Amino acid sequence: MSDRRRFLKQTLQGSLALTASQLAAGWMPAQAGQIQPHPADQAPLPYGYAALEPVIDAQTMELHYSKHAAAYAKNLKDAMTAEKVAPGTSLEQLLAGISKYSEKMRNNGGGHYNHELFWKSMTPSGGQQPGDKLSTALNTAFGTYDNFKKKMTEAAMTRFGSGWAWLYLDTKNTLQIGSTPNQDNPLMDISPIKGTPLLGLDVWEHAYYLKYQNRRAEYVDNWFRVVNWGFVEQRLLAAGK
Repeated sequence: MSDRRRFLKQTLQGSLALTASQLAAGWMPAQAGQIQPHPADQAPLPYGYAALEPVIDAQTMELHYSKHAAAYAKNLKDAMTAEKVAPGTSLEQLLAGISKYSEKMRNNGGGHYNHELFWKSMTPSGGQQPGDKLSTALNTAFGTYDNFKKKMTEAAMTRFGSGWAWLYLDTKNTLQIGSTPNQDNPLMDISPIKGTPLLGLDVWEHAYYLKYQNRRAEYVDNWFRVVNWGFVEQRLLAAGK
């Protein structure tokens, strides 16, 4: 019984400490008994580290999620606290006004958002063609799926250095393809391309170098085999297209 009491006491103390830290940061309970998630929290990876092999190897996925992406999440949380971001501000709202904040906020806010989207944009059961509504939208915007893939590949391959290639809805609700440097994305008010990201392809070297070395083209071509088209279509419909 003493071990059980000790376990319950430690669990309660841990819960109280977590609640206190979240309240101190301004993330108040959404309703009784609930704490509103912090915008910088990392969501669990929706599959195992090895689930996307052979396209993405387990070691790359583990390092990418547990080291690189985790660092963005931690640094974003620190920046939000230091720069006194108003409680209740969503990550999307933060990025929309990112010009008001520091480079640390920009780099880590973008890094966190981009990676959270990236994990969900892939699935072990990928490789299927887009669903009817997404396929129709892609054909309308780009002529054919193959043309879309070609343009997305070009955006990824012509991005000098580190960055992302995007399929996004622009401010006129039109499907577009473009790229951004570093951890920028179309939500940011400083971005040359603006709109709602639907699909992002990470072309930072840490996303592929262990397996592909300098063969970015091979990584990009293989990546289409694991795209979660159902998730992309859901984002398209949620954006009102």
